[in-house]
Amino acid sequence: MSAYFEIAYAAASGRLCFFTGTGFSKAVTDNAAPSWQSLLETMCTHLSNGAAISSALFPATGNNPLPLEEAAQVIDIEFQQIGLSLHESIAKHISGVVLSGDNSLISRFFEGKSFDVVTTNYDKLMEQLIGSNCHSIAPGLPIPRAHAPVSVYHVHGSVDSPRKMVVTSDDYFKFLNGDSYFSRKLSTILYENTVVILGYSLGDTNLKSILSDYKGFSRSNFVGASIFIVSRSLVSQHIKDYYSHSLGIRVIDNTSVHQFFNTVTGWMADAEKCVTASRENIRKAIHNGYVYTDHYLRVQSSFFEIIAAIPAVGMSITSDKVVELIGSIVKRKSSFTLEYNAWDQYTHLARWLIHLCCILELRGTPIESAILEAVHRSMSTMISSNTRGYSWHAYNAWASGWSNIAPANRALIRSHIERNCHWPDALTVVRSV
Repeated sequence: MSAYFEIAYAAASGRLCFFTGTGFSKAVTDNAAPSWQSLLETMCTHLSNGAAISSALFPATGNNPLPLEEAAQVIDIEFQQIGLSLHESIAKHISGVVLSGDNSLISRFFEGKSFDVVTTNYDKLMEQLIGSNCHSIAPGLPIPRAHAPVSVYHVHGSVDSPRKMVVTSDDYFKFLNGDSYFSRKLSTILYENTVVILGYSLGDTNLKSILSDYKGFSRSNFVGASIFIVSRSLVSQHIKDYYSHSLGIRVIDNTSVHQFFNTVTGWMADAEKCVTASRENIRKAIHNGYVYTDHYLRVQSSFFEIIAAIPAVGMSITSDKVVELIGSIVKRKSSFTLEYNAWDQYTHLARWLIHLCCILELRGTPIESAILEAVHRSMSTMISSNTRGYSWHAYNAWASGWSNIAPANRALIRSHIERNCHWPDALTVVRSV
């Protein structure tokens, strides 16, 4: 729930960036858009000896002998020998790919919003979905001076400027080692926005290389925890933990592109209602000593609104003032569970703690002990069965949310609970992953 609310909040506040790969183009064309390998195989058909080259580069059995960008370099050499341009041929082929199927939900989501798109795709399908209120920006084309609600950055080039497309290993080397407008802009966009990655496999080398400089930044700034990758397939917990630990990326799995937009759309009305007030309130809370009312903090959504507002006003969740504020809010929420018949507060507290442990590494922070104390209270008052005097809804929250918590926090909480709590259901949860 909280992940989709964060994304909807970012969209409502104009701080959202989509990072799209081939899978996105395939999703909006009923799978007609080619994969990178199938595109290169098609290019081989332009060569008189193309069948032999294709067979050598892309054998029917076993692994490819070369990475795809190096295979493209081989094909490019063959094209040059007969006076053809691989880049021009790819652009011509990609230009023939058109939108197909029902993409109305995606187009409606884009209407009236301000956001950025970073794409490694050469096609203009995103621009077609957005409509006229966007700039399409690619190497080799003039940089627009006028403002547009949406900017689509084709960091690997587009069909509008084929010669500048990143296709071969030589092209990739120049892109990764250059200090161009696009490399600088890419860093700025990724650092300043909530980023949703669509249409990449988790092992995609393009994605890893583009995000590689992100590692240090993501470990010490909130923006790292604001990167989501949407996977159409189920993803194992080990892989999720790797992406969380290495890049601060949270995985939304078993979700298609269209399912993703459908779910985020469902959260937009709530996000739009709270975005202005929550941004003003977080500024006052940090800088002017504003104290949130008990009435507001008794509402489950209040914590998610507060957390979402932090990056929206340019603050880091790791800053001392923000950490102190979060600690005080969690302490107050924990105190609400001491009141008579406050069972909804038990569930809220569990969900708040799970969310916090997904986005902030607790070890070494000033609130580490306070959060562990709150976790101890939450877990020691939950139960897996419907038993009077304990919260089974809190147990369900911990049981379903435990695997989403950052692995370092899982280890910290597991150690704390095993040392200090003998409640069987608590031990069952912390030992489940």
